[in-house]
Amino acid sequence: MRQRSKKVRKIRNRSVLVALALAIIFYFSSSQQITHLERVQEKGELVMLTIPGPTTYFEDGRGKNGLDYLIAKAFAKSLGVELRVQSKLSLRNLLVAVGGPQGDFAAANLVQTEERSQSLRFSAPYLEVTHQLLYRRGTPKPKSLSDIDGELLVITSSSHSEQLKSLSVDIPQLRWREQDEIEMGDLIRMVHTGEIDYTVVDSIAYLVNRHIYPNAGLAIDISEPQMVAWAFPSHEDGSLLNAANTFLTNYISSGQMERLKEQLLAQSNNFSVADSKRLGQLVAKRLPTYELLFRQTAAKNNLDWQLLAAVAYQESHWNPRAKSPTGVRGLMMLTLDTAKEMGVSNRLDANQSIKGGAAYLAKLRARLPARITEPDRTFLALAAYNVGFGHLEDARILTQRGGKNPDSWEDVRQYLPLLSTKKFYSTLKYGYARGAEPVLYVSNIQYYRNYLELYSLHLKDPPSEKTNDSASQPKWESNSLPSI
Repeated sequence: MRQRSKKVRKIRNRSVLVALALAIIFYFSSSQQITHLERVQEKGELVMLTIPGPTTYFEDGRGKNGLDYLIAKAFAKSLGVELRVQSKLSLRNLLVAVGGPQGDFAAANLVQTEERSQSLRFSAPYLEVTHQLLYRRGTPKPKSLSDIDGELLVITSSSHSEQLKSLSVDIPQLRWREQDEIEMGDLIRMVHTGEIDYTVVDSIAYLVNRHIYPNAGLAIDISEPQMVAWAFPSHEDGSLLNAANTFLTNYISSGQMERLKEQLLAQSNNFSVADSKRLGQLVAKRLPTYELLFRQTAAKNNLDWQLLAAVAYQESHWNPRAKSPTGVRGLMMLTLDTAKEMGVSNRLDANQSIKGGAAYLAKLRARLPARITEPDRTFLALAAYNVGFGHLEDARILTQRGGKNPDSWEDVRQYLPLLSTKKFYSTLKYGYARGAEPVLYVSNIQYYRNYLELYSLHLKDPPSEKTNDSASQPKWESNSLPSI
């Protein structure tokens, strides 16, 4: 019995020692595990999950852009790492992917809701939005959700869907349809074109898109202000989330967030093709400083000088120190890559900027197939200047698929807006683009160019060194602006 007792004690002591050893090993290994933040810094890369869209992330002729992208890029810079973007096809896929191997966090104008908070952790809010019901102008404007008489479409798994479910308790007749793999810009476009009768979107999405889709009008707000935040996985240690909160607090308090919002909404708030008063003031005040340079540079690049001046007005309102949130700068708003390609060392130098922009526009025009004639050649080049040559080529492919002429601006301009629709851009090489923007861009430039032509006819004292560029420049009839 004594021998058995000793043997039991020996086994027990060994077990205790093994357990103690394992505990010590576990303690030291756990203490040496790196945090989520340290992992990001160690690999030198912060991965953002998002959905392409005008208020989240997109890429055009000016480079990478989007509100969420620009804020996340600043966050990555504060951590000393690079930002990489991982796009998802739908909101539902995005929310499921948070915390997986594909990304560190999600940023897609996400509203923090009770349902989402059960599986995700949210950062401090950086934006406030309201859910808004949109209708098509020209039809009866609903005064409440009870007045809806037609199809209401929202995004699957969206905060708008949650909001409607909550409201339907008191409005039992409320009916709506949900669709996946679609974003708010798509919904606004569908109301604009009459494909659907109503939709619900965030106020920021409406403000950004309203100048592109003017037939989509605001009916009513259907929610109190909602907080927009970044989403982080609930199973992580919270170190990256804490770093994000610190960054966002500083970013907002420094005024950078407010400036970014102002820049984001500037085009929507100020855009007007018919704003001839403002144009006239700047023609008198700023144009004389650069007109001779526009004339000389246009002649060297086989361009119409009023066309070149119109592009510069559209880009910067002839402000040589203009700057966009993405760092595009100067009178012709050149990216760093374009400036380098065109030999521009100082984008704030008006002389270099005009020469670089003109050369780049001429280069884009030369890249188009030789069979394309004027004015389509120049119109297509202008669109490429705005949205990027690759996206223009994608639109020409869509035009050809649709049985239309990919060499005709009038045909291509009908298909460019489809670059923001997942059904189409997912089949193309260069993916999502704000395809409606280059359509407006070209229309604006046509208007500004026509204005400058008329203005030039009334000039009593044109520049003394005016070059005779009319013989070598492409000319066409100045038709009225195409409808948008």
